[in-house]
Amino acid sequence: MPLVPYALARPFLFGLDAEHAHELTLAAIARLQDTPLQCTWQQARVDDPVTVAGLRFPNRVGLAAGLDKNGRCIDGLGAMGFGFIEVGTVTPKAQPGNPKPRLFRLTAADALINRLGFNNDGLEAFVANVRRARFRERGGVLGLNIGKNAATPIEDAASDYLLGLDGVFPHADYVTVNISSPNTKNLRSLQSDAALDALLGALQERRQQLVAQHRRSVPMFVKIAPDLDEAQVGVIAATLRRNAIDGVIATNTTLARDAVQGLPHAGEVGGLSGRPVADASNRVIGQLRAALGAGYPIIGVGGVMSGADARAKRAAGADLVQIYTGLIYRGPALVPEAAQALRG
Repeated sequence: MPLVPYALARPFLFGLDAEHAHELTLAAIARLQDTPLQCTWQQARVDDPVTVAGLRFPNRVGLAAGLDKNGRCIDGLGAMGFGFIEVGTVTPKAQPGNPKPRLFRLTAADALINRLGFNNDGLEAFVANVRRARFRERGGVLGLNIGKNAATPIEDAASDYLLGLDGVFPHADYVTVNISSPNTKNLRSLQSDAALDALLGALQERRQQLVAQHRRSVPMFVKIAPDLDEAQVGVIAATLRRNAIDGVIATNTTLARDAVQGLPHAGEVGGLSGRPVADASNRVIGQLRAALGAGYPIIGVGGVMSGADARAKRAAGADLVQIYTGLIYRGPALVPEAAQALRG
């Protein structure tokens, strides 16, 4: 159990601007991780090992990418009991992201809207942070999530992803290719048939070179959007299979606003996460499982606010589950709750 219950910290944090609270929390975790004060949020990791994509996960619950974009807090976040941590999205060059304000709470719906836009310190700083982390040595699995710079034309996107893959490959347990953020112009067009095939083909070719160079194999996953129909999901599934991609993460944030109409900030531009995206995420997971068959690795993310929500992801077809917005609303206690719900 954490020494300081999240219920005491949440009113203070929710009294601040959402992005300021986020930055304040990450700064505190970065400063206090691996010190005696880490006991204020540390908790035991639920032991429920499972092998997915050739990797041994200590349990089925991970942190989704986006919360720790620069990989500054890997060990501190790992102390909450996650079986795996995914950090990023990182782009080759540092970039500020979109103008502020760009992160909004919809507390009545247990939701967030963000249009951060891959704000990060760039690949060099990211890798330096990752190399300092001890999470992998402590049995955790570390995923590194790569994307393209906003200034890179969409027709040249592959060059950014190849640079990202080159940089993170030696330090990752798995690499995630993020083609589904709604906050980088035209990025989701990479989910279309020909564009996705070309990108994944180029990444797979480079990965084989890196495997030979580093003498280790690193699984590669692709993260997709919830705003896809069944036919589009089927095309993506076939493209993943054709390019021998190891797994898929479903899903990113949604552009839909049906579930939050009339709420403050519901009209803000950006991706909606939290409870309202759960059904869409589960639908896409189910369609992926039907298209890909048993045994193909699927990580489910979107709207996990409780142990029951985590079980719903598994029921839909996910092997592993990630959380992000649920952590903000529920705090660290959600991690062991979800892991216990999925145990066995």
